[in-house]
Amino acid sequence: MLNRYPLWKNLLIVFVLLLGALYAAPNLYPEDYAIQLSGTRDIHQVDQALMDKVTAAIENGGLEIKESELLDKSGLIRFTDSETQLKAKQIVSQAVGENYVVALNLAPTTPDWLTDIGAGPMKLGLDLRGGVHFLLEVDMAQAVGQRLDVYVSEIKTKLRQDKLRYRAVEHLDDGSLSVKFSSPETRDQALSLLRKDYPEFLISAEDADGANFLTIMLTEATVRSIEDYAIKQNLTTLRNRVNELGVAEPLVQRQGRNRIVVQLPGVQDAAAAKRIIGKTANLEFRLEAKTDANSALTETYDFRSEPGRKARLEKDIIITGSSVSNAQASFDENGQPQVNISLDSKGGQLMNRTTRNAVKRRMAVLFVEHKSRMVTETVDGEKVEKRVPYVEKKIISLATIQSVLGSQFRITGLDGAGESSELALLLRAGALAAPIYFVEERTVGPSLGAENIELGVTSVQIGFALVLIFMAITYRVFGLLANVALCLNLVLLVAVMSMLSATLTLPGIAGIVLTVGMAVDANVLIFARIKEELKNGLPPQSAINAGFDRAFTTIFDANITTLLAAVILFAMGTGPVKGFAVTLSVGIVTSVFTAIWVTRALVNLTYGGRQLKKLSI
Repeated sequence: MLNRYPLWKNLLIVFVLLLGALYAAPNLYPEDYAIQLSGTRDIHQVDQALMDKVTAAIENGGLEIKESELLDKSGLIRFTDSETQLKAKQIVSQAVGENYVVALNLAPTTPDWLTDIGAGPMKLGLDLRGGVHFLLEVDMAQAVGQRLDVYVSEIKTKLRQDKLRYRAVEHLDDGSLSVKFSSPETRDQALSLLRKDYPEFLISAEDADGANFLTIMLTEATVRSIEDYAIKQNLTTLRNRVNELGVAEPLVQRQGRNRIVVQLPGVQDAAAAKRIIGKTANLEFRLEAKTDANSALTETYDFRSEPGRKARLEKDIIITGSSVSNAQASFDENGQPQVNISLDSKGGQLMNRTTRNAVKRRMAVLFVEHKSRMVTETVDGEKVEKRVPYVEKKIISLATIQSVLGSQFRITGLDGAGESSELALLLRAGALAAPIYFVEERTVGPSLGAENIELGVTSVQIGFALVLIFMAITYRVFGLLANVALCLNLVLLVAVMSMLSATLTLPGIAGIVLTVGMAVDANVLIFARIKEELKNGLPPQSAINAGFDRAFTTIFDANITTLLAAVILFAMGTGPVKGFAVTLSVGIVTSVFTAIWVTRALVNLTYGGRQLKKLSI
């Protein structure tokens, strides 16, 4: 019988539509503004006592809390609006101190029964709502200082190789290097050698206090090159870290001479993001000082996990974390966490050369963190808060070298599995070439302004309503059926976008509008074909069947070409262009399904198997 789907096909369409409605449902539950509290290390746990202290501080500040909850290793406090969220963050930061990370967040409100089946809301891009904005500043002075420290070690090695005796090589506070000699002849030989091998140096010879000195400065071009490298390396490292976090469509880009903008749309754990992004997490490998070592050539450091325990280390650095090519967290034979390290070729050579003459001595692994703290200073009689950077270096491992080391070895002595995994992630993503500090952190609202977004959404709603009215007036009953299919198309589109964890942006909304137009266009082709068949004298049932069958080829060809264009846009484009391409691609698939099969099913249920004299079209 014409225009009757078999039962299995009707059931399949109903199943797809119900599944789509189920996975689109989480978008009906808006996210809460929240702050997330977590420890900077495993030993700083968030417990109920801390949460009680924090909530009391917020309430004493005159702010209203919607809900607070203690999670596995963090705490989450929800609020009703972003203004309260921002004020609460300042209060909590002052209450907990620097051992805890206080980050802005957007907390989901999706019911557990939906999350249990893997359903979640569609992520919104930073130009709509949802996500975190970080403005980071790169410490250029530290970048140059770190490079000068490397030059200190290189100059010592170079002078030893050429058997030129020196008394000291020092990195001075004014950003210069000072090399001290006992005789002017040795000083002059070193001057010729260094000028030949280091064209980036500006070297001058001086005599003072009965000693002979070389004063070394870097050229302006070299300083600028170091700064540019620091920014580029930090950009690469931050992108790698963001990729490890699995954030959709992130933005990591340079701003000005020494700043970097990081935007994370739809991020769920802002505290973890801030901790991973902000940590320099570099390593320094040094030998333990000998008992008779000159105190001027050694430094004393605390152990990270054993307060009160100290060790004296040589100032010379064997290698740093920048030589690490790969790092994986694992467990040793006793079940203790460790990080397996692989070095690049240069790092492996330096490690081999140093440990060849240091078997049975102990080597330390220093964990280097660049931090900052808020201090209050009095300026012109007024108290001013100022962020002061500082460097914290602590020993995480001090082990005896049992044999000559090469490109692969392991780090032990970590606090727990969480710290070993985080350290491996940071080293794997790459070391930062210079410390970075958080200058600004905020949730990001519409980049075009809330008013423009509201007007844009309103225009979409008006356009959609006009399409529905046009279809109903022009094609009557068929138009109403097409309108139902069009609404179901949007439900399926949102469901698929949610299942793919895609990020919706303003260009994505444009893709939705285009999808609506294409879906209507397919129905218009079908209905126009049905009218044409009726004019040619076909009975109503035959006209319906012919209209859907003969319009299929045209609809399929048109959508395939558009889909190919969308795929090319996705492959070649970036950022907003990709967002538009994803929405358009998904919309093409759902619109073909609803325009042909869903509309056909609705028409069949309305007219199929009946004796018809005319159609309301």
